[in-house]
Amino acid sequence: MIAATAESAPVRTLAPLDFLVVGVALAILGLIAYLAGRKEKDTRDFFLGGRSVPAFVATLSFVAAEISALTVIGVPAVAYSENWHYLQFFVGSAAGRIFVAFLFIPVFYRHNCTTVFEFLRDRFGPETEYAGSAFFFITRLLGAGVRLYAACLGISLIMGWSLAQAILVFTAVSVALVGFGGIKAVVWTGAFEACVFFLAGALVGSWLLLHIDGGLAEVWRVAGAWGRLSVFNFSGDLGDATTFWAGTANAFFVSLAVFGADQELVQRLLTVRTRRSSQKALISTILAALPLLCCYLSLGTLLFVFYQQRGQPAIGKPDEILGWCVTHTLPAGLKGLVLAAIVMTSIDSPLSSLSTSFVTNLYRPLIHKSGSEKHYLWVSRAGIVGFGLILIALALACRSVEKALWLAFQIVSILSGSTLGIFLLGILTKRRSNAANVVAMVLSALTCAELFFLSATQAISLGWSWLIVIGTVETFTLAYLLGPAMESEVPPA
Repeated sequence: MIAATAESAPVRTLAPLDFLVVGVALAILGLIAYLAGRKEKDTRDFFLGGRSVPAFVATLSFVAAEISALTVIGVPAVAYSENWHYLQFFVGSAAGRIFVAFLFIPVFYRHNCTTVFEFLRDRFGPETEYAGSAFFFITRLLGAGVRLYAACLGISLIMGWSLAQAILVFTAVSVALVGFGGIKAVVWTGAFEACVFFLAGALVGSWLLLHIDGGLAEVWRVAGAWGRLSVFNFSGDLGDATTFWAGTANAFFVSLAVFGADQELVQRLLTVRTRRSSQKALISTILAALPLLCCYLSLGTLLFVFYQQRGQPAIGKPDEILGWCVTHTLPAGLKGLVLAAIVMTSIDSPLSSLSTSFVTNLYRPLIHKSGSEKHYLWVSRAGIVGFGLILIALALACRSVEKALWLAFQIVSILSGSTLGIFLLGILTKRRSNAANVVAMVLSALTCAELFFLSATQAISLGWSWLIVIGTVETFTLAYLLGPAMESEVPPA
């Protein structure tokens, strides 16, 4: 028998055991940051960890950065309110990782890059490097703002804080950890976070399954009847962003962009000693990320069936479902474990990669060329504080967001094609261009923004999933064709 409503469900306050679990998790993060950062003497240590990080640690850290709050909060929300169509994106994502491992990674090691945008400088010239860095700052800051909002939304619901309080507190914690420990802290804490994500998802899913009347058979029956188990959508509708074709194409190009041309994730791969180890680390993320993704999709399905039996939760939007479950349903200890996982997603931010790119690609070549390593290390840490303040403002601006997962993908789809197209031009061709690259990147971003607006207003039928494909092709083509006419003084390929 299905209850009518769960709106009156009592709020279970956090027990001492919950605070203990969260406290231990934060203490471990702090210890990792201290051990990682205490011997850092220069920017090579701060940005690349001396290229001494084990490959398996880089793999887990990569997965933690990829997962973030958009999986812990957003993926269960999508499975709870829609279906499993999001899993289609992993097909293209896996193919994209393999492509990056064998095409992009060798190039970055050959050029001995601290940031991926140094490759653009070596291949084309400084203007392309500056434009690529600028697009990275915009894309990553907007995406990170959404991620921080998603994590702190869950924290605020569980802790009974305001959204602003959660954002301020955990951005401060993130700045402290990353500012002291640098990329080593980011990578090693990321590995620990990935383990906590697995543990929290598996235990919450098991608890829900044990408390659903009828067990797995009933989950299969109810979720199937409501269409919540649908995985593939082979429709040919170009206006549907979640078809297999659109999702696979989008995920392939997004993977090329974020795993091959985005400093936040590539920086983790550059911390291992050799190119071969970096390639193995990236390919291993396929095996690590898929079960974690399925775990959190299952969590959303289980939450749907659980509340079908006990009454619908009083939530304003799907992204609140996990927070509601923790607040009103889960027992002590398990509640603290989920809270610890969500807290960690708020701490795992792009602050290190943003600071790395700022100092390496902009500050050192344009503002202060002859500083000491001590000076650049100080500027790197100051940059982390500055970017932290920007993230606070962006996260607060996301208050009205309904589905954070799709918004983050839309941001990447609109902007990342501009940088990906230029990286592919540099890797796949010997075309020499510089100013043309900047023109192509700007025009492509404007085109994708206009198409997104027309699609959102239903003036055209085009799913946003296609935008990164269009943007990449347009950027590559324009830069290739305009290069000879607008060629600057650029180094040979």
